[in-house]
Amino acid sequence: MTAKRANQSQSKPAEQFLAVRSRTDELCASLSDEDMVVQSMADASPAKWHLAHTTWFFEAFVLDRFLDGYEPVHEQFSYLYNSYYNSIGQQYPRPDRGLITRPSVSEVRDYRARVNDRVIDLLAARPSRELEQILTIGLNHEQQHQELLLTDIKHLLSRNPLGPAYQEQISGQQQAAGVAGWRSVAGGLHDFGWDGDGFAFDNEGPRHRRWLEPFEIADRLVTCGEFREFIEDGGYKRPELWLSDGWATIQADGWQMPLYWLDGGQALFSLGGFRDIDPLEPVVHISHFEADAYARWAGARLPTEFEWELAAAAVPVAGNFADSGILHPRPAGEQPGLFGDCWVWTSSAYESYPGFRAIPGALGEYNGKFMSNQYVLRGGSCATPADHIRSTYRNFFPSGARWQFSGIRLARNAT
Repeated sequence: MTAKRANQSQSKPAEQFLAVRSRTDELCASLSDEDMVVQSMADASPAKWHLAHTTWFFEAFVLDRFLDGYEPVHEQFSYLYNSYYNSIGQQYPRPDRGLITRPSVSEVRDYRARVNDRVIDLLAARPSRELEQILTIGLNHEQQHQELLLTDIKHLLSRNPLGPAYQEQISGQQQAAGVAGWRSVAGGLHDFGWDGDGFAFDNEGPRHRRWLEPFEIADRLVTCGEFREFIEDGGYKRPELWLSDGWATIQADGWQMPLYWLDGGQALFSLGGFRDIDPLEPVVHISHFEADAYARWAGARLPTEFEWELAAAAVPVAGNFADSGILHPRPAGEQPGLFGDCWVWTSSAYESYPGFRAIPGALGEYNGKFMSNQYVLRGGSCATPADHIRSTYRNFFPSGARWQFSGIRLARNAT
C-alpha cells in the first residue's frame, strides 16, 4: 500500500482490512524466501501460497464482484491460487504447490499491495452493507490462514535436522497443572449455534435445540506428563484402545508418540526450535484417533461438540492465543477457561445443523461441502487470533490429522 493511502483517514472496515492483512505479512517477516516456497507435505502449503491465496480471495469475491469490468492482476493467478472453489474454475493441484517457484515472493508481495490498494479505493468509493459483509468473510478467512501459516511453517522447519526456530522461545507464566478436576454440567434442552449477533460462519447455524444428558467435563487439558503415562502403559500397542481405522493408521505409519516428540518423549520441536518437554503443559499435535484412544485408556471419553459448547458458554473467551506471542501451549493451572492453547477433539462428526443452508454462490463451497469424514474441534489454540474465536466456532479435520495444534479435554457421564 502506498504511503499516501496509509496516511489517509480510513473507515472502520478499511482499518480492519489493513490490520488483518498486515498481521499476515508480519507472520512472514522472519522467513527467508527459501522458507516461503517449500511445501513439506501435501496437507501443508508454502507461506508464499498462503499470501497469494488470501489475496486472490479478495480479488475473486470482492473486486471482481463489486467492480464492473474488473481486470485481475494476472490472468493465471486464479488457477494457481484458487484453493477449492470449483464453481470459479480449475485449480492447480494442492500437493504440488511447492513447485510454483514463480511468481517470486517479491511479485506475490506486490500482488498483495496492489489488491490492498484497490480494496481500500473500493471501500471509499462504493461502501455498502453487502460489501462489508463479504469483506468480513474474507478477513475471517485470512485469519484462518494465519493459523495455517504457523502450523505449516512449524511442520516445514521440523523437517530440517538443524531444528531452526521460527522465533526465539518465549515462556509464558508457568503454573502447575494441578490435579485434574471435573465440572458438572446440567443436562436438559439447550440452544446451540450462533444467535445472529455479529459474524459467524454459515456452519455455525442455524441456532437449534438439542437434549443433553447431565455430564462432567475436565477443568483442564490433558498434559504431556499424563499422555506419557499412556505411552508407558503400552497405549500405542494395545489394540483394544483404538478405533479400527486408528489402529490401522498407527500400524501403517509407525506412530509411537505425538507429532514433534523426540528422544523417546523427552524433547519436542516447537516454533522456538528444540526444547525439553514440560510434563505440565497440554499435549498437542495429536490425531482424533490418539485422543479417542487416550480417553478410553483414562476411563473417560471425548466430549461431544454440544457438551463442549454448553460448558464454554458459561465462561469468558480468554486463554493463550496467538496474540500472546508464545505460540506454544502453556500449563493451564487451575483456570476455568475452555479456550486457547490447543483445539480439542470432540466425538462429533462434522455435519450440518438442522435447517443449514450454505451461502449462495461460490462462497457456499467454503464449509458445507466438507461435511464428510471429518471431526469437529473446538476452542482455538495458541496459534489462533484471539478475536477470531467464539463458543460456537466449529473447526474440523480428518481423524488422522496431527499437524494442527490439537489436544484433549476429557468428558464423562454424570455420576
